[in-house]
Amino acid sequence: MKRTDLPKQGFVFWPVGAGDSTTVLVDNGAVIQIDLNHTDAAESEDDPRWPVVDELVELLPIVDGKRYLAAFVATHADQDHCQGFRKLLEDHAVLIGELWFTPRLIADIDNEDPEALSEDAQALRDEALRRVKRNAHAPAASRSGDRIRVIGYHDSLQDDFAALPRSLVSPAGTTVDEIDGVYLARSLRIFVHSPFKEYMEDTERNRTSIGLHVTLLPGGVRSLLLGDLDYRPVKQVFEYTQNQEDKEWDVLLAPHHCSKGVMYERENGTDVLRQDVLDLIEVAKATDGWVVSSSGPIPSSNSPGDNPPHAKAKNRYEEICDTFVCTGEHPDEENPKPVIFESTATGVVFLGVAPLVTTAAAAQVERARGGKKPGSTPVGFGEC
Repeated sequence: MKRTDLPKQGFVFWPVGAGDSTTVLVDNGAVIQIDLNHTDAAESEDDPRWPVVDELVELLPIVDGKRYLAAFVATHADQDHCQGFRKLLEDHAVLIGELWFTPRLIADIDNEDPEALSEDAQALRDEALRRVKRNAHAPAASRSGDRIRVIGYHDSLQDDFAALPRSLVSPAGTTVDEIDGVYLARSLRIFVHSPFKEYMEDTERNRTSIGLHVTLLPGGVRSLLLGDLDYRPVKQVFEYTQNQEDKEWDVLLAPHHCSKGVMYERENGTDVLRQDVLDLIEVAKATDGWVVSSSGPIPSSNSPGDNPPHAKAKNRYEEICDTFVCTGEHPDEENPKPVIFESTATGVVFLGVAPLVTTAAAAQVERARGGKKPGSTPVGFGEC
């Protein structure tokens, strides 16, 4: 166990390597977990990654003799977003009040070779199906541990899904302020950004990720969490959302572990920058905007075909945010600590040592002078 002090209300981004593990501390014992990436290797003291499930279990309140998690949100079924779910549910017997998932979780897995699925993806799918059946046939009697929220559109799914009450389905553009049967509007507001209906049949599962805008009240600290979405759906998040407050962010979790796919598209073998999406992200930034990369250390450059994190993406984020921080580098690579933001009555407070990076304002001055930021590489010269 590595243990860390946590605030009563805030956001925790765990150092788990290239994968997402975000804990939302609401209030009065309400904890929401968005994705998991618990690797067996992280249980070794020699591994810099944190065994997030073990850490999470210790901070959860005890209800009726069990550790209680108000909600678990699975943005999608990739291993680096659900690894550790079986351990959480079965090994630790955590009571998960409400389970959030997309219809793609069921449709995708039914169409794949079961032997190619991770144990955690199978456990997630089985638990989702159990809860769907329970809520389809006796929704009025649903209780904590059985509740669900289907995020997106389930028109293509039949049988038990067709019988679900519409109140349990939250497509893009809806607001949620009730978790596990408890009304939390005074402390929490969640706006659902994605998945968009047009991508539900897309071959790219990442494009069906759940995208959320989470606001903690009364301080109004806002975090934008977009799973593994890439350029086109990320752009649509900002273009389609009419209410400015539903896209303004104090903390942005860099989609897909700081992937360049958010702001670059491949054309004729070359990465082409899509400045329009960066402009949209920057306009929605609060006075002090933090970008968090949930990944291992970010290299100074990448080779073609490298998985995230990408140096190009980091450099672009540093041009538009005030502070960029990587979970695998905070405060250093050998001994990373969780990246924690506390929500206070007056706003967001970063609990840690702020990294020495160029702010957005300073970056603009450097560009105007023809300079470059420390640690950056000009596009087209060794970056990928």
